[in-house]
This record gives sequence, C-alpha cells and structure tokens, in this order.
Amino acid sequence: MSTPNNVARLPGFRDFVPEDLALRDRLFDAWRRISRRYGFLEYDGPPLEPLDLYTRKSGEEIVGQLYSFTDKGDREVALRPEMTPSLARILGERSRSMPKPIRWFSVPQLFRYERQQRGRLREHFQWNVDLLGEAGVAADAEVLAVALDGLREVGLRSEDVRARVSDRRLLAALLRSLGVPEERLEAAYGVVDKMEREPADRILESLTDPEGVGLDRGAARRVVELFEVPTLDGIEASFGEREEVARSLEEIRTFMSILAELGFGDFVEFDLTIVRGLAYYTGIVFEVFDRRGEFRAICGGGRYDDLLERVGGEPLSAVGFGMGDVVLGELLKERELTPEYRREVDFFIVSIGEQQLPLARRIARVQRENGRSVVYPLRKQSVRKQFSAAAAEGAREVLVLGPEEVGEGIAVLRDMRSGDERKVELEHLLEVPEPEAKDALPERMRS
Repeated sequence: MSTPNNVARLPGFRDFVPEDLALRDRLFDAWRRISRRYGFLEYDGPPLEPLDLYTRKSGEEIVGQLYSFTDKGDREVALRPEMTPSLARILGERSRSMPKPIRWFSVPQLFRYERQQRGRLREHFQWNVDLLGEAGVAADAEVLAVALDGLREVGLRSEDVRARVSDRRLLAALLRSLGVPEERLEAAYGVVDKMEREPADRILESLTDPEGVGLDRGAARRVVELFEVPTLDGIEASFGEREEVARSLEEIRTFMSILAELGFGDFVEFDLTIVRGLAYYTGIVFEVFDRRGEFRAICGGGRYDDLLERVGGEPLSAVGFGMGDVVLGELLKERELTPEYRREVDFFIVSIGEQQLPLARRIARVQRENGRSVVYPLRKQSVRKQFSAAAAEGAREVLVLGPEEVGEGIAVLRDMRSGDERKVELEHLLEVPEPEAKDALPERMRS
C-alpha cells in the first residue's frame, strides 16, 4: 500500500523542534522548581481515561469537546481534557490513609477537540497544582502564591500580569439578595462571566430571558448595577448586613492579606466578574491575565470542595489551578523573555589522521561518563571540515589529536571563543577521576 510523500500534522497539534523545546523545557523546569519550593510532590496519571470520569462531572454535553472513542475492549474512553478529574480518581482510592494536607502537582499533556484560536490549541501542556485536605483560606492563598511565583520565575512581574479574584459564595449571596432563585444561579453565573465581552443591553436580555435567569427588568438592572463598581467596600456598604455576604467578605480580605504577606499584594485585585466556567468550583476563584489584555487567561483555578466525593472518594476540601503552556509561551515571546536557543556541546574531538580515531572514541567515552557532552566525526573528514563541524555543533572547546602530540602523550585544547590553546595530558582525559582527584584536572576538564 502506497503512502503520500507528505503527511500533514494534525490541526491544533504542535511539533517541538529543539528551538521550541527549549522554551517548553524552561517552563517545565520553572514549574517543577517552584512547586518543590512550596513542598508539592509530582504525580501523573494515564492520558486515556474512562469517558464517564468527565461526563459525571460536566455532563454529556462535554463529549463533543473530547477526543473520545470506543476502545477494543468495548470501553468508552477519552483522552484527558483536564487533570483534576484524574486527580480526584487517584485520591479517591487512597486519600483516607494519607496525611493532610496533600500537596501534589503535575505537568500533563491535555487534549480537547475544539475550535482553534489564538492561545487555544487541541493539545497543550498544563501545570496543575492542588492542595487538598485544608479548608482554611490560607490554602487558597498558598495555591495562588505558587501560580504567581511560577510566573515570576520566568521573568514576569506585577507590571506584566495580574490575578483577578472573586468568590463563588459571595457572588451567590449577592445574586440571591437581588432576587435570583437558587435554581437559576448557574445561569446567572454564565451571564456574569460574559459581562466584559457583551454590551449592557445583551446582558439585560440574558438576565430577563425566561429560559435563562428569568428576572424582571428592575431586578436585572440591579444585578447589572452591582458590577459597575464592585469593590469590597462598596459591597460591604450595600450588602454587609447579610451574614453570608459579611462572612465571604471577611474570608476574601483575609485571603488578600495573606497574599500581601507572601509578597504578591501588587499582583492581586478583587473582581466580582470572575466566575470560572467549571461548575465544581465552590469558593474563591481566580484567573491570571496579562496587564495589557492582549491574551486569554494565563491561569485559572479556585476551590472545589465536592469533586472527590463525586467520583467516589472521601469528602475532602480542595483548591488548585491549571496553567497552560500555550498562552504563557505567547506572552513570554511578546515580552522577549524566551530563552536564547544555542546549540552547544562541551568538546569536539578533531583527529588529524585516521589512526587517532580509536583514541578519540576512548576519550569521548570517558568524558561522557564524567558527564560532559562530546562529539567527534563519525567518518573521515579533513581537519578544516572538522573545525567547521565543531563550530556548527556549538563546541565550547576543540580537542585536537595530532600524531606528534599523541606520541608525546598530550592533546591540544582550543577555546573556540578566544582561540587560546593549551596542552592537556592524555592520561587525564582517559581516567575517570574520583571526586577528590577532579581538582588535579585542568580547569576545563573539571565537572
């Protein structure tokens, strides 16, 4: 069976050539470094999960957004679109015996079959951080601090990004006080989520739609007015006598205070329009955006205290976030904060004649065992071509093996940047030094 000469990459998926992989590696390294500073442990799960894991949480309508199919065992399965349900499944089997709080993180690849647009592909990698088994607001602040510290680690500052914070409980209490029935709160959340993107008349229409929120015109206007200047002080002045509202205001002020103590006060602002689209959020929620408003949300998360119980685990409070690599990568490129890609190896070995090749291979073996990157020609080449190859490989230094020098038990080491040369004894190149013996090596020969 013949195959086409060119097979196109699937739409919405990416190739990672070395230059692009350098940025991805930088993100992964920063994410792992920050997670461990805060005491989080890395976990992972399978990229293929039972479809029921997602429909149980989000309903059957999510199937259209997934890569789902029936496998050869006649099981309905899907490529994971997010990590939190997998985390809930994993912990549902073992959390009861674990010390609390549980601090876990992961960097999975996720898949969603949806329309491509700027900052959204059909696959991406995502930094997931979750803290479970602690109901206090300090846990919410700790998790957002991890996210902000991760952004700071790759060069972004409070002038570049901001975390917009709200609370589902506060929003629910305010909407109920304005006449939204309990059974219509989810519909109201959907309208609030669109307030920045749609004109006021469209918002009023959505709030008064009998199939939606179903408010009368007066109540709908009062809801819109709530979001015109939704400051904490303003909310307290208008609704602070309500116990639910007062309690939520106290929690979110404590949350903001803790973040300020952790050094992130300049990054955080209260924004009642932040709802988060996932229905399982139960408390404080947040999204992180670039200050110029040029990109989609970089990160989003919040408290989800009921999810573990939904998938068969113990009732366990939880808070977490997800941060994708696509939008963050675009922002770093726009701010010129991406790493400079340089092809680089420690040594390139140049053999003047074929008789030096066996020695070159032995030196390469020993130096590689010592943790250094070494390249040598795999076929006969002129000395000029070997030096050109060394430059193309980004060699820091070139080790030249000439017949006369080898006869004297030495090689010539040339610094490719300065052009300086010095002699190195072959015995030092061919021995695997003990840690205390490394000091006897020439400076560039030491780890």
